[in-house]
Amino acid sequence: MSQFWADKRVVVTGGAGFLGSFVVEKLAEREAGEVFVPRRREYDLREKEAIQQLLADTRPNLIIHLAATVGGIGANRAHPAEYFYENLMMGTQLLHESWRAGVEKFVAVGTVCSYPKYTPLPFKEEDLWMGYPEETNAPYGLAKKMMLVQSQAYREQYGYDSIFLLPVNLYGPRDSFDLQDAHVIPMLVRKFIEAKQRGDDHIVAWGDGSPTREFLYVEDAAEGLLLAAERYNESNPVNLGSAFEIQIKELTQRIATATGFDGTVSWDTSKPNGQPRRKLDVSKAEQLFGFKSTTPFEEGLRRTVEWYRGHQSGAVAR
Repeated sequence: MSQFWADKRVVVTGGAGFLGSFVVEKLAEREAGEVFVPRRREYDLREKEAIQQLLADTRPNLIIHLAATVGGIGANRAHPAEYFYENLMMGTQLLHESWRAGVEKFVAVGTVCSYPKYTPLPFKEEDLWMGYPEETNAPYGLAKKMMLVQSQAYREQYGYDSIFLLPVNLYGPRDSFDLQDAHVIPMLVRKFIEAKQRGDDHIVAWGDGSPTREFLYVEDAAEGLLLAAERYNESNPVNLGSAFEIQIKELTQRIATATGFDGTVSWDTSKPNGQPRRKLDVSKAEQLFGFKSTTPFEEGLRRTVEWYRGHQSGAVAR
């Protein structure tokens, strides 16, 4: 275990959420000095005064900023203004106030949605500014991308140590399975399991199934974040991914098999596909801080399905 964390006071915003809960567990494994998980009812990170209070109360050496207002394509289309404003205000003010308070290091976590809609494959960090993001999630992607601009500006002017990471689509246990805002894997897992329980012979999926996506298992993502926090000290963006690309139509078939659903899938082409393809160049993460994903997709999917089966009522309520 790295001695880097032994005397660190760490704030993990969003630490009670999907990715954050695994980050907090891995910090415990690394025997981090103290870990604080601010809750929204106590510290509303959209408000500058709440951020200042958080920093005064916790006096952290390091911040890992995971808190976000986030969801799938449907949620992004329904709430573009909220997704832009809330993510921008949280990230911009938190980084600024962390610099002012003397926090030693700031780990900013962006999103693959920041990449241009037609980025050449595999997505390289140098191509991040080649064009406008895919329209359905552009407000969210651009709001998160501003932390990259801010990180680079503050390093240039103040010498502030902040880093910016770009994880691809995550999946795994503890994800949101709410049909209003879930991403594609938890959405399909829930649809297939509930259809099987009801005895339905088909489900409806969005789009036409032609886009591709890359998926990173959530525990691997948490490990990548902590390795970057330990070993990486530049403000150039770095991708976190698995290099595993799959077409949505094939993904749907694999989830049907994993959940035991033997009915049919109809495609609602009135719904958007989202970005046509996503596959990251993940070489820099391995070169710069030694991260490489280790969980095979089928194993990660199996764990996700098992977790949902064991927590179905609570996961749906959440």
